[in-house]
Amino acid sequence: AAAAALGCLPFGKTQSPETLLDIAARKVAEKWPFQRVEERFERIPEPVQRRIVYWSFPRSEREICMYSSFNTGAEDYTAVPGGAAA
Repeated sequence: AAAAALGCLPFGKTQSPETLLDIAARKVAEKWPFQRVEERFERIPEPVQRRIVYWSFPRSEREICMYSSFNTGAEDYTAVPGGAAA
């Protein structure tokens, strides 16, 4: 019970700390779109690019659904193929 209260892992289990690369890439991805990062910096090492891209995508199912069902702003459904009036 004491180990659980301290947040310790069960015996034989280890937890590695987050790498500095992941921390930095996550912070960059939270602030700027990857396209802006590419435009701003001439040379970004490939491992850094991969981690920024990884952290740029939403993590929760709710966020994935929210971003995948975007609104194009077209309120006239008759102009959309397969719309309500079609």
